[in-house]
Amino acid sequence: MSIRSKIIAEMQRIAAEQQVSLPPLADDLSLHETGFDSLGFAILVARLEDDLGIDPFTISEDAAFPLTVGDFIRAYENVPA
Repeated sequence: MSIRSKIIAEMQRIAAEQQVSLPPLADDLSLHETGFDSLGFAILVARLEDDLGIDPFTISEDAAFPLTVGDFIRAYENVPA
């Protein structure tokens, strides 16, 4: 399973648990428009760190939080090995 599909699946799982109506997850969808609050994103990042073993937002000192779903996915895909 690709990183992209793992992230999308986890977002869908968290949305169901948090009873969030998740719109179609397109790359240009603003993270704000996903319906996730700060707790939802914290859960997502923690679960992805458990699953993937990385947190791109703490690895780099100058990491900025992404604005879109595509930016969020690329943050994980572009972590140096």
